[in-house]
Amino acid sequence: MGVKRVFHDPIHKEIVFDSRKPEELMILELIDTIAFQRLRRIKQLGAAFLLFHGAESSRFTHSIGVFCIARKIYKSLIESKPSFCENKFVLYGAALLHDLGHGPLSHTSETIFEHNHEQWSLNLVENYSPINSILKKYDNELPRQIGELFKSKQLFSKPLKTLISSEIDCDRLDYLLRDSYNTGTNYGLVDLERIISALTFSPDGNIGIKPKGVIAIEHFLVLRNLMYRTIYNHRVNEISTWILEKIIYTIVNNSEKKIWLDHSLHKWIFFPSKVNFDDFIRNDDVTFYYHLIRWKDESFEPLSTLCKMFIDRDLLKASDISFLNKIDRLKILAFARKLSEKNGYDSEIFCGIKEKSFKGFESNNALKIWDGTYQRSLENNSALIKTLMRSEESSFIIYPSEIKNDIKNEISLIKNNL
Repeated sequence: MGVKRVFHDPIHKEIVFDSRKPEELMILELIDTIAFQRLRRIKQLGAAFLLFHGAESSRFTHSIGVFCIARKIYKSLIESKPSFCENKFVLYGAALLHDLGHGPLSHTSETIFEHNHEQWSLNLVENYSPINSILKKYDNELPRQIGELFKSKQLFSKPLKTLISSEIDCDRLDYLLRDSYNTGTNYGLVDLERIISALTFSPDGNIGIKPKGVIAIEHFLVLRNLMYRTIYNHRVNEISTWILEKIIYTIVNNSEKKIWLDHSLHKWIFFPSKVNFDDFIRNDDVTFYYHLIRWKDESFEPLSTLCKMFIDRDLLKASDISFLNKIDRLKILAFARKLSEKNGYDSEIFCGIKEKSFKGFESNNALKIWDGTYQRSLENNSALIKTLMRSEESSFIIYPSEIKNDIKNEISLIKNNL
């Protein structure tokens, strides 16, 4: 391996690794592990490529980007506090490995399997020997220190925690820019350099924001809000996840029927607590897709229809019923179920209500504005940020496409009577 390795990135341009620096050599060794290379086979945006055809990028690409941002922030922060350099290895390792535990189709796995990616990232760092031994080579305490940062129940008082797991961490700074770019929904480019140069240390030892950075932070949080509403919580995303949920549900509830399943996925579905590192690494988008394609052609109903819907992108439909009260929503559901059965669909599987809540920006009082004299809370100094803290609820009715017109008419009847 040469002294330098370059990754060409659409967001950060050239990301250069210098193997003469021990912390960067460590990162290169981690990148070359099987567990990290697996992230090339996990789509960053899950099933969103069915909606935005550019959303093909992987968790691998994103993880390299998060490391790149962490390194930029680190270089900026040690100028004002040289002692922060003792955190270099922990920060770099945690930034690179934070998504190591994702299952197939990223966050979709959390819904369809009993899978917690944070728990798995922690498990891999602390107990999986190929990762663990590289970290220990540089510092025996590294696996434990990085693992601590992956535990969500920690108070937001430390600068490392803010940079790795907070509302404005390296992870979000990368994925919002990257997802916006890959989906072609550029809502104005967030000024990453300005955000980074505005980060400082406040008197309590945590990360603070210089006043000049507040507008860039507002811009970033507006982007987050728009991305959730237009991409992450988009109805097509909800429908795709619904179909995948029902595929797994159908398999679990028909365990007596003959179905082709490899050993690892069998454990993921039926015995999640028994999934070992080998089973974990074997399950990615490629193996999961292969199962879906096999089931589409050689399984029982309704499993083959569900797989066909997903693979051929012949999806169920969804209508927004957020404006209806609970009773009217249930009336629509009963109406849709009756029509589904009439059209030969099992209404338990092909019909239902999906409710989603979009959490607004949660400050946790972690980020304070620090002007060198006074410390103020971010949200109390920005009316825009206060607005972005509001949560929103949405509700969709999901149903087969054949009954679309009947459902739409029924919804407008109820709407007109409101």
